[in-house]
Amino acid sequence: MTSASKRRVAYYYDGDVGNFSYGLGHPMKPHRMRMTHQLVSSYGMLEKMDVVWPTRASPVQMTRFHTDEYIDFLHRVSPETAQEMTYGGTRFLVGEDNPAFDGLFEFCSISAGGSIDAAKRLNEGKADIGINWAGGLHHAKKREASGFCYVNDIVLAILELLRYHARVLYIDIDCHHGDGVEEAFYTTDRVLTCSFHKQKDYFPGTGRAEDIGKGKGKGYSVNVPLLNGVTDEEYRSVFEPVIHHIMEWYRPGAVVLQCGADSLSGDKLGVFNLSMHGHANCVRFLRTFNVPLILLGGGGYTIKNVSSAWTYETACALGIEKDLDLNLPFTPYLEYYGPRYRLEVEPSNMTDDNGPYLEAMKCDASTRRAPRLAVCAECGLASGPRD
Repeated sequence: MTSASKRRVAYYYDGDVGNFSYGLGHPMKPHRMRMTHQLVSSYGMLEKMDVVWPTRASPVQMTRFHTDEYIDFLHRVSPETAQEMTYGGTRFLVGEDNPAFDGLFEFCSISAGGSIDAAKRLNEGKADIGINWAGGLHHAKKREASGFCYVNDIVLAILELLRYHARVLYIDIDCHHGDGVEEAFYTTDRVLTCSFHKQKDYFPGTGRAEDIGKGKGKGYSVNVPLLNGVTDEEYRSVFEPVIHHIMEWYRPGAVVLQCGADSLSGDKLGVFNLSMHGHANCVRFLRTFNVPLILLGGGGYTIKNVSSAWTYETACALGIEKDLDLNLPFTPYLEYYGPRYRLEVEPSNMTDDNGPYLEAMKCDASTRRAPRLAVCAECGLASGPRD
């Protein structure tokens, strides 16, 4: 393991990922990954990392989590056959969020392949941090797409990490609850899932503080539901104590951080008020533990903010964020970043609904009495992890 100040970073990018479209008017834009890559390149970061074209995930790899029937469906479905193959939209692709667009399976194989490869590289000791901004599709279920997510690359990466590590920690800072990942590991103590999200009256509606796991997994699901307008300081005041406690108590062999960018201020679908620096603080904080780390993408629908945040967080992984000139260098997509042309996402003046609610949610460090955060003896997180 290298020192915390010098980390070996493996960066996964397939140049084809920006070619796909969910359809006219759909909020999910794969083009944001190409914008991120161009900005990372313009800042001269690529030569500071191992840049890897990921191996595309095969159907067999995908069925380590998903059912054979579902993956076969994804492999064969097309816009023309979707109505028939989904039985009128009642199976596999339910609702309008998850269209059967051209190249769907190829897109899934790129996303999942990068995350699986990043996990393999960490397992082999060839990197300390793996980055796959095309990953982080946390809503996908075992036999069904959900919330713009078709194949759950996160679950597949964690399953790969579990081949070498007794315990893996999954952290989700997307504005939406990481329900697909939590559901996959809800009954095991080998994966602890921790999600910070909006829950009430918001998709997918899961992730209550009282949802803490089941059976062997009881106490190994941590949910921190927040309200509209949460600020950088409020977010930090709950994120750092909770994660510090979990890291000390659970002692994971590897960490997966889903960096969904819809928790940024001004997101088209998000309701939080985080700046780029407030969002990136989660990456910086995890990096200080010097534990093998995978950074993944996720949500994010104001694409100039997404690419700005993920570029800055790439710099955080490298430990060079303080050296960046926030005035943007030339990039082929420079016009997207007007009118200021700076690497930034600024908070807005939106109303903050947290306040007393957040104070009631916080952990009292002296007594560790935080039953609503599921990080205390009452919720089963004080007995120590099972080896």
